[in-house]
Amino acid sequence: MALIVQKYGGTSVGNVDRIQNVAAKIKEQWSKGNQMVVVVSARSGVTNELIARAKALQKLPDEREMDVLMAVGEQETIALTTMALHAIGVPAVSRTGAQAGIFTDNLHTRARITKITGGDLHARLQEGKVVVVAGFQGLSEEGEVTTLGRGGSDLTAIAVAASIKADLCQIFTDVDGVYTADPRIVLNARKLPEISYEEMLELASSGSKVMQSRSVEFAQKYNVPFEVRSSFNDQPGTIVKAIAKTLEDAAIAGVALDRLQTRVTVNDLPDNPQAFATLFDDLGEAGLSVDMIIKNLGKEGKSNLTFSVTTDQFSRVEKVVGETLKRLGSGTVRSAGEISKLSIVGVGMISHPGVAGTLFKALSEVGVNSELITTSEIKISVALDPAKADEAVRAVHRAFGLDKK
Repeated sequence: MALIVQKYGGTSVGNVDRIQNVAAKIKEQWSKGNQMVVVVSARSGVTNELIARAKALQKLPDEREMDVLMAVGEQETIALTTMALHAIGVPAVSRTGAQAGIFTDNLHTRARITKITGGDLHARLQEGKVVVVAGFQGLSEEGEVTTLGRGGSDLTAIAVAASIKADLCQIFTDVDGVYTADPRIVLNARKLPEISYEEMLELASSGSKVMQSRSVEFAQKYNVPFEVRSSFNDQPGTIVKAIAKTLEDAAIAGVALDRLQTRVTVNDLPDNPQAFATLFDDLGEAGLSVDMIIKNLGKEGKSNLTFSVTTDQFSRVEKVVGETLKRLGSGTVRSAGEISKLSIVGVGMISHPGVAGTLFKALSEVGVNSELITTSEIKISVALDPAKADEAVRAVHRAFGLDKK
């Protein structure tokens, strides 16, 4: 008998037929005598629909009320999934994030988990029941409903697996593993049998939609190996763990593309350390992250700053930076247009000279110019024209031989 945590994403539970398919998969494991905790997302499209309704009423809705609204999606799914299990003879009970003892800070719409008590999960498991937990949500210490940000159901599953010391954690989604690139862009991309936490984290933070980056961080911190696999077939997926051998002598493990990036330009910022500290402190206090940063000297003691943010954060970034600049007494902020971010990732990069050269040669051969660049020991990211992004991914994937066994 094993203690198993499974997570099913929005497409996996997108309609009644798919929920019934998920229930059958759960029953298969439960019938073997395994204890089962199942984390589910809102049905595909539901969260977007709720957000659209809110924004039709108010351009920047109150974030507390947004959490109350968005938590509805997962609560619908846990009820429907539990009903589907009952219909096929499986004893099951649903639990919201709060009932599962998932506590967070009070940063609405992007809360961070502070502790997990587990609620009555173990007691219900001992009764032989499957426990179906709402992903993406928790409860602040003040008793407020909170949500964990997009992809937060992944984080819920990993966190629950760590807290109850699960024997196995499986992330079921609409793809059957982690690939060397998005198979919809690169038709001959290859599925990796395993990948390290570090590589998976960089791919997730660089635009790969397979996993939420914070969930990978949590898994690495608490050493929770997990498998990414498809809910639509029974093929083995990709194991994500501490040490993984991805490709023999490979410089990089994969190429990721994030299409939803906005370039932000701040002009006439006072050119002193205090001004920069204030600007980025204010963004951090608001729970907003920036990515690629370039500073250029302006005139008369001023400087110009360009950085990238996720497109869905731009409105909040613009508001926060605008307020900061008013306090500093100088500067303007604006969007400088949409960009795509291409990243190559691999723990082998540090021991393979010429990686950057191969990357930029591949881009030059298809006429792609890089606008912003960031590097680390296991990642190089470049910002480029969205219209040329797919062609760039295919060229880079080919240049590093990722299409070859």
